[in-house]
Amino acid sequence: MTRVVVMPTAAEDLARLIVTHSLPADTSERVKRSLRPLADFPLLGAALEGRWQGFRFILGPWRWMVIVYLVDEEQVSVVTVQDGRSSRAPTSAG
Repeated sequence: MTRVVVMPTAAEDLARLIVTHSLPADTSERVKRSLRPLADFPLLGAALEGRWQGFRFILGPWRWMVIVYLVDEEQVSVVTVQDGRSSRAPTSAG
């Protein structure tokens, strides 16, 4: 089983989304549930390209929530949580 770690920047991103998107009080728990499968299947998410090459992503509890992570031998590091509808999102072609 791989250790899943949420980096400080990802925690800050999630906190910002909770405020700016008026997300429910249990959002952090919902995100934790979305991350659980990565402990057993770290390569579960799709690979990203371009400037995000080497990173992978899964969708969070909402289809628009993109959770970006990096896999190494010892752990999965969640590096950012973004609104996938944004033109600056890691999954955006732009």
